[in-house]
Amino acid sequence: AGMESSGDASRAVADWRLAVWTLCSVLLPVLITAWCSFQRSRRQLLIRDIFRKSKHDWRYTDLFGQPSYCCVCAQHILRGAFCGCCGLRVSERCLKKADQRFLCKEIMMRGTGGAPSSMPHHWIRGNVPLCSCCMVCKQQCGTQPKLCDYRCVWCQYTVHDECMVDCLRTEDCTFGEFKDLIIPPYYLSIINQMRKEKRTSYEKVVPYCRKHWMPVIVLANTRSGNNMGETLLGEFKMLLNPVQVFDLSKIAPAKALQLCTLLPCNTVRVLVCGGDGTVGWVLDAIDEMKIKGQERYIPQVAILPLGTGNDLSNTLGWGAGYAGEVPVEQILRNVMEADGIKLDRWKVQVTNRGYYNLRKPKVFTMNNYFSVGPDALMALNFHAHREKTPSLFSSRIINKAVYFFYGTKDCLVQECKDLNKKVELELDGERIKLPNLEGIIVLNIGYWGGGCRLWEGMGDEPYPLARHDDGLLEVVGVHGSFHCAQIQVKLANPVRLGQAHTVRLILKSSKMPMQVDGEPWAQGPCTVTITHKTHALMLYHSGEQTDDDASSLSE
Repeated sequence: AGMESSGDASRAVADWRLAVWTLCSVLLPVLITAWCSFQRSRRQLLIRDIFRKSKHDWRYTDLFGQPSYCCVCAQHILRGAFCGCCGLRVSERCLKKADQRFLCKEIMMRGTGGAPSSMPHHWIRGNVPLCSCCMVCKQQCGTQPKLCDYRCVWCQYTVHDECMVDCLRTEDCTFGEFKDLIIPPYYLSIINQMRKEKRTSYEKVVPYCRKHWMPVIVLANTRSGNNMGETLLGEFKMLLNPVQVFDLSKIAPAKALQLCTLLPCNTVRVLVCGGDGTVGWVLDAIDEMKIKGQERYIPQVAILPLGTGNDLSNTLGWGAGYAGEVPVEQILRNVMEADGIKLDRWKVQVTNRGYYNLRKPKVFTMNNYFSVGPDALMALNFHAHREKTPSLFSSRIINKAVYFFYGTKDCLVQECKDLNKKVELELDGERIKLPNLEGIIVLNIGYWGGGCRLWEGMGDEPYPLARHDDGLLEVVGVHGSFHCAQIQVKLANPVRLGQAHTVRLILKSSKMPMQVDGEPWAQGPCTVTITHKTHALMLYHSGEQTDDDASSLSE
């Protein structure tokens, strides 16, 4: 009996030991995971706190795109933080030290008691761009696998460690290749002092800068098309003064363009990074400047196409879409070399029939085109789909695929048939007899529908010259979605209805889809009147011009 009781006790002890070890084997990984998770969240909170308080534009990355070395400990790093303005790269554990030790680009020089007319180089060590050359010995920099060599954050010049001498540390910075586009920090210091003294003669400050100074303001929409805006913001901040670069998802164009009033008259150039809708938003803000009496500060506008259609950009020679194939440096060179032209802007007034005294007419500003019919229906369906699931529409290819789907659907359903029986069209007061049509399109620019030269069609028939600065609109008709597709691949011509200074369209019955510059809506019986509103000052890039472009733009 004693032996049996001792055996039971030993089995119980063994069972307890097994239970304890099982519990430990389960709890220990859970506790380690919880502790690691707590430490990670604590570390992330500390990093976010540093990011929030820092003067650097810190961004975190899980993997650097090229071999990188920490600017504090000089160790090779795969992930960490980098500054989007000055280019510093640092590991997580050295982030606080780097933030305290190194200065970022100064958008405005600190007061020195006088009126500075120059500033020294701002050197940072290591992680120089690939294939850069030393400004002293002209040999390649950054070839050694370690933290080595220097780069100036303003002029982008690079120098070997052994070529760096004391005179270079104190030498005045020339601002490099893009000196005519950069707003120097010392210029803003002088302007700030003049504003305190209530002086506004900013033209007198120009000699402190350059003879052919044409400062550029970059306005980027990070939500446009292929979501490249965020990357471009950082690259432009690296090459320019960060005060010149604005994110339109955080600040409205009207507020950003007030920087023009601190710069000499008729010198500023604006680069809009976004789709045609973003360009229209910026041009509306420029019109507001005219209303405020700031007409002498009106800038010229260039476009970097990030949207889906980009027809205005295509018309002005900036291409049908940007996907990172051209370096940012070349984009800035194109802006410097571009020629100034004018773009007609039109007022579209939509007055509902039967409510003249009760409802105010809807008023739009048109830069590209107005349409009623199948292409407006495709745009309306696309926008309704995007409103429901915006996360799906992050790619230009997906956007065009959805347009293709709705265009194919309309070929079968023909929701806009017999349009000619539902509308009346007047060009400069003259009634136009309409053939059997499904859509009417009023054009201000050469391109339509994501790259199609609609007015020219196949190019095998004589037609009046179309321009975007002659005060004339081109009016065409289409037989349906399939006819639109044929025109896009140059297998058919549009129905050319004429050119006019004023267009009037009366929708007599039913509800039809309409659009102005890609912004669609469903419209009941109404009268649409299109009249000239104003001119916009644009920049034309001739680098991507084709023979067709040259013929339509030549006088």
